[in-house]
This record gives sequence, C-alpha cells and structure tokens, in this order.
Amino acid sequence: MRDRLAAWRNRLVASPAFQRFAAGFPLTRPIATRQSQALFDLCAGFVYAQILAACVELGLFEMLEPEPLDLAGIASRTQLPEAAAVRLLDGAVALDLLERRAGGRYGLAMLGAALRGNPGIARMIAHHRLLYADLADPVGLLRGEGRPTRLEGFWDYATSASPSDAAPDAVAAYSALMADSQHFVADDLVAAHDFRRHRAVLDIGGGDGAFLRAIARHAPAATLTVFDLPAVAERATLRFAQAGLTDRARAIGGDMHRDPLPGGADLVTLVRVLHDHDDDAVRALLTRLRQAMVPGATLLIAEPMAGLPGTARMADAYFGFYLLAMGSGRARTPAELCAMLQRAGFTAVKPLATRRPLLMAAIVASVPDSTSVK
Repeated sequence: MRDRLAAWRNRLVASPAFQRFAAGFPLTRPIATRQSQALFDLCAGFVYAQILAACVELGLFEMLEPEPLDLAGIASRTQLPEAAAVRLLDGAVALDLLERRAGGRYGLAMLGAALRGNPGIARMIAHHRLLYADLADPVGLLRGEGRPTRLEGFWDYATSASPSDAAPDAVAAYSALMADSQHFVADDLVAAHDFRRHRAVLDIGGGDGAFLRAIARHAPAATLTVFDLPAVAERATLRFAQAGLTDRARAIGGDMHRDPLPGGADLVTLVRVLHDHDDDAVRALLTRLRQAMVPGATLLIAEPMAGLPGTARMADAYFGFYLLAMGSGRARTPAELCAMLQRAGFTAVKPLATRRPLLMAAIVASVPDSTSVK
C-alpha cells in the first residue's frame, strides 16, 4: 500500500500540469516553492560551497571581523577587480555569510561570524579542495576507479600498509587539521561526562594531544597519555611541553591495530577514530582494547554517528562520500556501535547525550570488574 501511494504521489508530482497548478493554487504554492528551492539548492550546492571556499581563501571573514568595509577597500585587500569583488560579495550575502551595511559597506552576517569563531571549520573548508577533486567523477569513485584519491594521500594512515613508518612531514597536515577542531569536541564531552573522577586517561589515536590538553583542567588529578603513530606522538610530546603538562602528560608511539596498547588507564577515549575504519578493523580494535583495559575501566567513544535526528545529511551524504574517497570507514548508528562493544565483551554500554549530536555523539561502556565476573 505504501509503495502504491508513493507511486501515485510521484506520478502526480512529476506531471507538468500538476506542477503548474501547485505553483498557482494558494494552498499548495508555499509547498511548491519550498520544493523548488530545495531542488535548486541541490543543483547549486557545489557553487555555494565554492563561494564559501573563495571567502575563506581570501580571508574575508577575518578582514570584516573588526569593522565593515566598503567595496573599494575589500577589492583592494583581496586584490580582486571591483566587478569580481561585487560578484563574490553578492553571492556571500545571498548565502547569509555577509550582510550589507549602511554606506555601501559589507559586514559579517551571523553565519560568517559563527564561522569566524571556529577556525577549525575554515581549515576544513580549505581542505575540501581535495574532496572536490575526488568527487569530480562521482560515478567513477563509486565504481572504485581513480585510485588512489587525493584524500587517500592526505589521510595516508587509512590505507598505508605500514602506518607506523609515516614521516613527520606526512602527518603534520592532518594532525593540525584535527587539532583545530578539538576544542568544541572537548567542550561537549566535558558537559556530558565527569572527567574529574578519573586518575589516568588514555586517548587512542589522539593526534597531537589536543583533546587531552583541552580536558586537562577538567581532570586535574589524572595522568594523560596519547597513543598514536610514532611521528604523531612526537608532535604530541612537543605540544604537551609547550602547554606545561610534561609532569603528567606523555605520548606513546605505535599502531593501534598492531602494536601492544598501553594499559592501566581507568578511562580510555576514542575521539573521532572509529568512523575512519572499516567494520573488521573496528571489531578487532575494540576486542584488543577490552583485553588491554583494566577491570572497572571506562571506554568513551565520541564521533559523528548516523541514525540520530537531524544527522542524515551529515552521516549518510557527507561522510558517506568523504570516507569513500578516503578509502575506508563509515558513520555508524549508536545501536551498531553498542552491539560491537557488547560483542567485544564490554558491559554497561549506553549512549551519552551530547549538546550537538550533529557534530558528535558519544557512547560509554565499561570493562567488567572482578566482582561482576565470578
């Protein structure tokens, strides 16, 4: 019955005569207008993204943060002809990134101001040049053609046969990219989980230690350990020293999929790690973690997840194709991750509410203590 109703609906909507009627009839006109706008946005989305990319590359948001500027001032600072600057500015206004001010000036709109307050987003927008190049032939990408992709070269650990051999310059770009956006991840996790009760925190795949540095004051009694590829761990050691944390923070180099995992922590975190890897690798990693963790310890997983209200476009559309180009991984639902954790031997597995599930959802699980496994 549902299929028959959907077929009838689709025949009706596809009819040019019905489209003309819907666009003119007062009760259906708002619906027709919204549908037309949604269809146009799908067709024009790449152009919108390129306008945003141009604004970021030219530094428009930083430029207009102190005060609005007129056309001549913007054209001079961006080294664009005035006619080209008008075209870009009008596009940015149409996308609610900028707004027109008195005297022919342009200033930040709310979206532009929000982006300016999150420099990690601007870095990700610039990074999308690689993704756009890989998506130039989306059908070829789906068929497995055109390998290796640009993103595979950037996230080389995802497909490398020997990730531990990566050179320092090979990990610098992606380590910096992830570090730039860790502050809002840490803010949401601090609001969702009490880090003060832990004595030792181990962050698996923790990059240059940005997440641990961000939560350090919220776990004042805890030692902090990053476990990541050797070249990445070297960066973390330097960052800990710069932050004055060498007395309680350290970095250990190794491959999480092959090398022994550090033990002794009562909290182990996987922050934006699992969705980068295929199911077999995730199941194997969770099993290895369960075997390495001490009884009673907690595992905290935080990453973008599918199947939550409002996350379909992020998880299924954006990450679906981003991770395809990257060469591994997928966004999973909380139910899928909970099932994987239970099969690996974790208990008390449950989702953890976060402020912004569109950006990051969380799950906590426990290793059975000695009194619960008699």
